[in-house]
Amino acid sequence: MTAGTSAGTVRGALSAASDALAAAGAEWPRLDAELLLVEAIGGDRARLAAEPEAGVDSAAARRFGEMVRRRIRREPVAYIVGRKGFRHLELSVDARALVPRPETELLVEIALELEPHAVLDVGTGSGAVALAVADELPDCEVTATDTSPAALDLARHNVDRMGLADRVLLERGTVPPEGSFDMVLANLPYVREDEWDDLEPEISRYEPREALVAGPDGLEAIASAAPAAAAVLAPGGALGIEVGAGQAGAVAELLLDLGFRQVEARRDLAGIPRVVLGREGG
Repeated sequence: MTAGTSAGTVRGALSAASDALAAAGAEWPRLDAELLLVEAIGGDRARLAAEPEAGVDSAAARRFGEMVRRRIRREPVAYIVGRKGFRHLELSVDARALVPRPETELLVEIALELEPHAVLDVGTGSGAVALAVADELPDCEVTATDTSPAALDLARHNVDRMGLADRVLLERGTVPPEGSFDMVLANLPYVREDEWDDLEPEISRYEPREALVAGPDGLEAIASAAPAAAAVLAPGGALGIEVGAGQAGAVAELLLDLGFRQVEARRDLAGIPRVVLGREGG
């Protein structure tokens, strides 16, 4: 940041952008403004705080202005900057797949607890769960699937970037017809059709609908995939399924009907039953 060809200061840029984003309905306008300004000028957020009167040069101001305009239209920050943190990883993300959510990290935490050696990640999207499991469990081999060729291309880019192609296999579809896995992790669509219009614009305008909506009760994709997932589990294996608010009971019943002897719901940081875990052991 230099003052020679300045188009304003850090303080002024953040103030104006925060006001505009707040007026547009962004939930965290100041944070969004800081993340976008860091992307425009380089450095990190600590630098913004340390140098509030530093100049923002004209080229950076133009980049920042364009990003703020996109955010005003409620495009997710992750899509604007092209990346999102998940566990210890920084993933490339774009509109081919959902923005990875913090609550989905619960699937990875359960895998770390159970320490499987062969994992199937169903509905991989950007590859977040598969890559985090492979990164944090070095002895684990992961197969990751998605029905979207575009999402698989994005996941493949992330796999290659992180040098994990030797342990993360990508396949199109849901559950492979053959295979044996210690654990299946599934992050499938679970939004009800009648919920779509009420979702935040960041979701309904930009994220792929097919990765979110699953029939009138939101359980269509889970009910379809769960029997096949149970069939490819090795003896004593476990199935973890991310669910929406209010769905844990129905999914737990589904797993009990499939013969899982131990079924429980794990809560996310907001206290919502977010993952239903079924284990075959007695």
